[in-house]
Amino acid sequence: MLRVILAAAVTLLLAACATSTPYGPASGNNPYGFSDQKIEDGRYRIVFRGNSSTTRETVETFLLYRAAELTVENGFDYFVVSEQDTEANKRYSTSPNPAFYGRYYYGYGPYCCAFPYYAYGWGWGGAGYGDYSTREYTRYTAIAFVSMHKGQKPADNPEAFDARSVIDNLRAYVIAQPES
Repeated sequence: MLRVILAAAVTLLLAACATSTPYGPASGNNPYGFSDQKIEDGRYRIVFRGNSSTTRETVETFLLYRAAELTVENGFDYFVVSEQDTEANKRYSTSPNPAFYGRYYYGYGPYCCAFPYYAYGWGWGGAGYGDYSTREYTRYTAIAFVSMHKGQKPADNPEAFDARSVIDNLRAYVIAQPES
């Protein structure tokens, strides 16, 4: 009975982790999402952390969207990305593969009997012994320093982004976090 409860708990935990990080703020009990820190007037450090189901492209898109949102919220028109980096945090998980065991025979000659022992478990001498699976988990974190400005975006600066255009163009890619 304990195995059934444990298996159900692990299944629910894995199902919760199997979805991509939604766009929204990170909080104390949920480290995934965006956070921003005001450095000085019109200058921010923005971070977006994704779980292991969130792609690098999604993390970078959400970071850019957050920079545009902050720019508009603070009354500016465009922003310039002065530094940007995306870090990959990799970890590996190894687990044994389940093995199936057939009948167990005991006794000798005409006194031989078999009792049907069918079970799933981890190798203790039967098929599957020493058979393991390894899975790689990668979590991406995008970090950028942005400065916000008023007026027309300079055409000769490839690090400058019109905030309203970014919001309009990326809105379809950003999945809003459900209200709790």
